[in-house]
Amino acid sequence: MSRPSRLQRQVLSLYRELLRAGRGKPGAEARVRAEFRQHACLPRSDVLRIEYLYRRGRRQLQLLRSGHATALGAFVRPRGPTEEPRGAGAPGTPPEDGDGPRSPPDGMGSPETSRDGR
Repeated sequence: MSRPSRLQRQVLSLYRELLRAGRGKPGAEARVRAEFRQHACLPRSDVLRIEYLYRRGRRQLQLLRSGHATALGAFVRPRGPTEEPRGAGAPGTPPEDGDGPRSPPDGMGSPETSRDGR
């Protein structure tokens, strides 16, 4: 097996630091673990997203280390009994609940041009 890359070492170090900083703060360790597990399936080739998440994690670490953070939680939208979880449809299809981008009303879209270009 090859040696871990520099980015892999940085991510593992961030994970350990976040767990240490979250020790003693309610919900912090579970949230850190859940966040890392959620993004564990990212392909190694998606370096831009991994670097973005790394920078985001660094900012969260600074907040955890500051004396102002006493606990860590997450905002969760409650689901009703008939709602399906997001992503239940085919990949790439827009959500059907109306939260996605909307098309402009009739007459408000871009003007149509005739075939001769006028």
